[in-house]
Amino acid sequence: MLTMLKRPRRNRKTAAIRSLVQETSLTPADLVTPFFIQEGVNKRDPIESLPGIARLSLDLLLQEATAQHAAGIQAIALFPVIVPSLKTPYGCIGLERESLVVRALRLLKQELPSLCVITDIALDPYTSHGHDGIVNERYEVQNDATVEKLCEMALLHAEAGADFVAPSDMMDGRIGAIRGKLDSAGFSDVGILAYSAKYASSLYAPFRNALGSSLAHGDKKGYQMNPANVREALLEAKLDEEEGADILMVKPALFYLDVITRLSQESNLPIAAYHVSGEYAMVMAAAERGFLDAPSVFYEALLSIKRAGASLIFSYAAPQLVLGRDALLT
Repeated sequence: MLTMLKRPRRNRKTAAIRSLVQETSLTPADLVTPFFIQEGVNKRDPIESLPGIARLSLDLLLQEATAQHAAGIQAIALFPVIVPSLKTPYGCIGLERESLVVRALRLLKQELPSLCVITDIALDPYTSHGHDGIVNERYEVQNDATVEKLCEMALLHAEAGADFVAPSDMMDGRIGAIRGKLDSAGFSDVGILAYSAKYASSLYAPFRNALGSSLAHGDKKGYQMNPANVREALLEAKLDEEEGADILMVKPALFYLDVITRLSQESNLPIAAYHVSGEYAMVMAAAERGFLDAPSVFYEALLSIKRAGASLIFSYAAPQLVLGRDALLT
């Protein structure tokens, strides 16, 4: 008879034992739900490229956010859908004092004050050309002119009650500029969640379809990061931390688990990861064909992101995991 002193399977014998020795946990409090918001009342427009996700008017946003918060979700992120006729080269509508995001913030903070609300600080939802900044006559994104507009937007959102502003544009120096703008206006308690390592990924297509923010010309490789680079991500994160960021983001997540791990090892700040639209849509497409079970795959995917070192995860799959009879997280 074979004698073995080491039998790792003893720690996998029952569900109770497996739970006792589980190294990584995933809970609703780890997740941030992105919401696409739009004008109107009682409007829910399904997004073809993101099955199960819809553009919501503010009244339905409040309903959905309330249900998810009751189920354990502690934070949501807002992304505005702007009709093309209102978009301009300078994204002016995003800087109005009664913008869609500002009104959403006021509503949420009045009705759900315990919910953490994160807002996207970027111009691409509002610009007619689809870029994340101000462009010149050669369609080049102007860094410093863009940063000025981002500071204006961040202050508007802070005034309306944002808990975190999240610059997703990848302009140089914007974290320090926004921190200075907020602090000088008396909003030193508003956090900055920096998209520190945002890669020029092919996985954003469903998101851009949802927002209607396709590029009119060029690409974003001049300001978003090369997918081949890791050391550059460490540099970007170090600069953002020095400039006053409170949380550092890696986007996308699953294709960049190594980057999440490196940043979590190099920085003492919390690391956020964005499980992006393409990562969600691929699973949903396979599930619709009956090839796999979407909630189970999403649980495993998000667990891998947490295991890699993320403290919080933005994911369109959050509602599937926390709501309904088949919810895997409680």
